[in-house]
Amino acid sequence: MEAAGPVTRAAARKRAPTIPEEQRERRPGRRRPRRRIEEEQEVTVFREVVSFTADPLPARYYDKDTTKPISFYFSSLEELLAWTPDVEDSFNVALEPSECRQPPLSSQRPRTLLCHDMMGGYLDDKFIQGSTARSPYCFYHWQSIDVFVYFSHHTVTIPPVGWTNAAHRHGVCVLGTFITEWKEGGRLCEAFLAGDESSYRAVADQLVLIAQFFRFDGWLINIENSLSLAAVGNMPHFLRYLTTQLHQRVPGGLVLWYDSVVSSGQLKWQDELNQHNWVFFDSCDGFFTNYNWREEHLQRMLGQAGERRADVYVGVDVFARGNVVGGQFHTHKSLELIRKHGFSAALFAPGWVYECLEKKDFFQNQDKFWALLERYLPTHSICSLPFVTSFCLGMGTRRVCYGQEEAVGPWYHPSAQEIQPLFAEHRREGDGRGWVKTHCCLADAWNGGSSLLIRGEIPPEVGHVAVRLFSLQVPVPPKVFLSLVYKLEGPSDVEVALELTTGDVGSCHVGGIWTLNAETSSRHSPRPLRVPPTKLARWVGHCGQQLRGGWVQRCYEVSLRGCVLRDLLVSFARPPGGREEASFVCRLGEIQVVDAKSLLAPLPRVQAVTVSRVRWQRAVPEEEGPPARLLLGCTLHWSYLLSPVRCFRVHCRTGTGGGSPGGGPPGPEKPALLGLAFVNQYRIAELPVAAAGPSGDGRVEFLVEPVPKEGFLVPQAEWGRAALLYSMPHT
Repeated sequence: MEAAGPVTRAAARKRAPTIPEEQRERRPGRRRPRRRIEEEQEVTVFREVVSFTADPLPARYYDKDTTKPISFYFSSLEELLAWTPDVEDSFNVALEPSECRQPPLSSQRPRTLLCHDMMGGYLDDKFIQGSTARSPYCFYHWQSIDVFVYFSHHTVTIPPVGWTNAAHRHGVCVLGTFITEWKEGGRLCEAFLAGDESSYRAVADQLVLIAQFFRFDGWLINIENSLSLAAVGNMPHFLRYLTTQLHQRVPGGLVLWYDSVVSSGQLKWQDELNQHNWVFFDSCDGFFTNYNWREEHLQRMLGQAGERRADVYVGVDVFARGNVVGGQFHTHKSLELIRKHGFSAALFAPGWVYECLEKKDFFQNQDKFWALLERYLPTHSICSLPFVTSFCLGMGTRRVCYGQEEAVGPWYHPSAQEIQPLFAEHRREGDGRGWVKTHCCLADAWNGGSSLLIRGEIPPEVGHVAVRLFSLQVPVPPKVFLSLVYKLEGPSDVEVALELTTGDVGSCHVGGIWTLNAETSSRHSPRPLRVPPTKLARWVGHCGQQLRGGWVQRCYEVSLRGCVLRDLLVSFARPPGGREEASFVCRLGEIQVVDAKSLLAPLPRVQAVTVSRVRWQRAVPEEEGPPARLLLGCTLHWSYLLSPVRCFRVHCRTGTGGGSPGGGPPGPEKPALLGLAFVNQYRIAELPVAAAGPSGDGRVEFLVEPVPKEGFLVPQAEWGRAALLYSMPHT
């Protein structure tokens, strides 16, 4: 790196990446970026002399083969106690806390916990910025669960951030796991529990700090080894201190105890809450029973649990190992008994449908598994706007952006999963004629990698059928805009429309729903916008028109007063005068419900893009490819308030700068998408670039595009930009 003189500590601090106010206290390990040499048309420019020697990246944070950032765990008490937040940790921080939901987790309604245990954990989901996995495990029945536990047999299991982002988007609480096992686990427990309170408080403080920093919600405590009398005597104090501290620092935090050790210190699974383990239940937020219970266990627990019945999570091993009531495709038998007695349920390893059955039938088997449980799984409602989803599963066989194909090939990025609907099949009562069924589908997409496929049949005696997709409980502002993007497969005269239901009927006034159309909006809307917001231009310009790939967009303006939005439905109606049975196949690409006021807010600009941790490699020459290629790795940081953003799309332009001193402005080529970021930083790994010539610099420009929660495209003028000029060393 060229330098114009000595860099003082103050100057280094001045050039450090700008950190949003909300994150500054969480990122003490800031590193000095590459030197900025000039400002060029609002592009921050950095200069680098290519060197093939670089400091190794920290093994904990980066995959050794790809150098991409990864999620991690701690294998020992020493690692846990030694950890302090560093800038590298920020890759693994969730975008935001859990979305508002109803009923809240604190209600006494029985809950559903999913404990994800799959092949040791940290598989393709460990890659924070996504991977090219072809057939990854994907969970999408989020509206049916309340708590998600990421489980592994490492001492401290920190949930990979992709799971936390996906769960929080659906209002689901996320827990990591603190586990001790075997003789080594016994020694670990003695080290922090058998002494004075300072030892167990130090461990609890670290667990709280980790949950707070990475923005997940708490811990499952799983002690699967015997304890000395001193250690087991301190365990309730440890649990109570951990729970109290977590509640103070993590809103909605949760600490659960697994049914293993009893109050004598013996490792003795009880399969129920009883007098031998009640002291641990009394010291935290909930109790997760072992799996070999019978109905008599549930009956006995009624007295032990008292008013805290919903805090007892009755374990169900979906693999059906041991003497269980029901697992696999008979898991509903266990759920039926659990709900009969009013307890919460803990489904352990429902990834059985992925691990043990044919991968090619995964989606079909997963839908079958959850459909069998549907009647025992109360759903929860999302209660905030904007509400926007493209139904993307966070995976696909190609990437699409608003109907435009951007890349072909498999990809998997759990953080990119958007809000998923209720998956179900609905049939009319009586003869069952007239039905609607929803599926996720990777074959086509409007935005992301998948869409929602809806199949159905309208019988001759009815005019339409409808399917409820989302349960909401949103106090609606005076005016909202709604949009539906869809595509009918094959010849069909079926009419598709978005419907909604409202609560508080006594005081709720619906002013009307009017179709917004670019040509006829003045006739259909008695209150058209005098000055349409900039963000609304895309809607008004395309509403009612055919879009790329055969998609159609319908837009609505809704005026409400004193209402609560309860449900979003899509209806399918036969054409007027039609009397024959009508079948249809429809893909939904996007639904948006947006507060009109939010559309008027100005768009902030991505600022202070910096380039750091630059690494170079020589590319393996291809027989017919361009000569003298390099592979570039670097980290981008930028400044942007995270609360209004869905994600960031990171692009690049590559080329050479010719002979001009500053490398020259970028050419008109279209930026290439590198990937998605859900924090204010992104690691670029092995990006092919041309080698710089002897008479000029090489150049690569990076562009950071914010994607607002409302789901609108942001003009390039508001993107953040930085350029890296590089030259070969003089020989």
